Amino acid sequence: MNMDASLIDRFLEMMAAERGASRNTLLAYRADLQGAATIVGGLSDATQGALGALSAAWATLAASSVARKASALRAFYAFLQEEGMRDDNPASVLPRPVTRRPLPKVLSTQEVDRLFALIEERVAVAHPAPADLRLAALIELLYGSGLRATELMSLPRRALAADRPFLILRGKGGRERLVPISDRARAAVSAWLSHVAADSPWLFPSGKTYLSRIRLYQLVKALAAAAGIAPERVSPHVLRHAFATHLLEGGADLRALQSMLGHADIGTTQIYTHVDSRRLVELVNSRHPLASMALHKPNRRVDDAASAS
Repeated sequence: MNMDASLIDRFLEMMAAERGASRNTLLAYRADLQGAATIVGGLSDATQGALGALSAAWATLAASSVARKASALRAFYAFLQEEGMRDDNPASVLPRPVTRRPLPKVLSTQEVDRLFALIEERVAVAHPAPADLRLAALIELLYGSGLRATELMSLPRRALAADRPFLILRGKGGRERLVPISDRARAAVSAWLSHVAADSPWLFPSGKTYLSRIRLYQLVKALAAAAGIAPERVSPHVLRHAFATHLLEGGADLRALQSMLGHADIGTTQIYTHVDSRRLVELVNSRHPLASMALHKPNRRVDDAASAS
């Protein structure tokens, strides 16, 4: 159980830094994970068979409660798998009650412009601070390529080639995907690289390893506050959501977006179509062939005559 406590702490740290989870969410996840650990006798080495017993234990709970508990466990084991601490995700046996999925938090393009305007102001000086050059590279890659925080932090020093507008990442579940890298992002990374030690294995080093999720989370929050945006609305994961939403608004294909985000199931990607529903309605009203046809109005005199008879 001591191993469980350590792993749960590390998982919740990731949820706070990468996902921007609130204090209440973290407390709920901790309670859910500890409760499940008590039922199955420990989470770190639990099997699918052991987790299967949770369905019976949750039988009297509301669907929303079961969904939250199962989601916490799936996310926990996905984290262990991604960090190389497990080869499998035994939570696949857990129930998936039908509940309404919440829409992701997103920023408007105007708010993202404010973030970049502030960054550009800081790096446009004669001798920009290395911290500002690093921040520029981080934000360009978060919003410009939709990287997960863990993927971004652990990029090798030479991950980006000057003559290659993409990189190949190994993300969740060991799946490889091709991620486009904009000219802006490559230029920002190039400017930052001059401040990275030549013998560093990491693009964003910190001490003996790379920048932590918590530090990235703090940097993004501080940038939002300086740009006049409520810090609680912004996190590394929110910038990933903004990348996806704004691409879809610009006409990106859903399958292409799925590939760029590294989603195994297109159903995960489809959540962004709900965010974009207003634009789709406007598109139908303005671009559909019927939109250019005059609406037929009934002849009032005929209608009046018919009603009089």
